[in-house]
Amino acid sequence: MEKIKEIIKKVMTKEIFFYIVFGVSTTIINLVLFYVLNEKLKINENIANIIAILCAVIMAYITNKDLVFHSEAKGYKQKIAEFCKFMGGRAFTMVVEWGLGALLFLTPINKMISKIFVTVVVIIINYFFSKFIVFRHKKK
Repeated sequence: MEKIKEIIKKVMTKEIFFYIVFGVSTTIINLVLFYVLNEKLKINENIANIIAILCAVIMAYITNKDLVFHSEAKGYKQKIAEFCKFMGGRAFTMVVEWGLGALLFLTPINKMISKIFVTVVVIIINYFFSKFIVFRHKKK
């Protein structure tokens, strides 16, 4: 048990901790907003899902930009470019999630286990994409 605690202490940086916290918050917002739009306001599930996803991704961008990776983008052009890279990365991982999920759903592996595995892969790709492409810090 002590070995596991040591590994977690080495791996769990403040940045990763905040990434997890805000990722969970973003997921909750996505689910709650979908529920409210679809169940309470009776908006079509596809439209409700699109709105919920867009709001969640925008929240993810804001929290990642300001609280996790501490964006250094200055000026309108840099901020727009950063936002576009973030959205492009999320669009890419959405395709990865769909494709990998479709492949795994063809296997005898339990669908929920497949979905969890794919979700973990997407979270890891999103983290590295955000850290090394979108919010990359310039060396001084």
